[in-house]
Amino acid sequence: MSRFTIHDLAATIDARAASGGEASYTRKLLDKGAEHCAKKLGEEAVETVIAAIENDRDHLIAESADLVFHLLVLLKARGVTLEEVEAALAQRTSMSGLEEKASRKRD
Repeated sequence: MSRFTIHDLAATIDARAASGGEASYTRKLLDKGAEHCAKKLGEEAVETVIAAIENDRDHLIAESADLVFHLLVLLKARGVTLEEVEAALAQRTSMSGLEEKASRKRD
């Protein structure tokens, strides 16, 4: 049995984004725009935090899956690829987390 990866999910989102019709939840989210996708991501983030606080493992897993899905949909809506996010993560791993955070530009 092959392992399902985040890249598989990104490819599924790409395929569904390219399709038309009422059958795709992904397409419906994207049709509502990036702002709507961002709000959905925020809702899923809150639900994930609640599941973690409640120490409900199964609920945390389910909400985490929703969170990752909605993050990838938002990235798609804004034209950001998973590979670009991976590159940013790879760059950050070249130093400690504390050093990386300190090096970020402040607004």
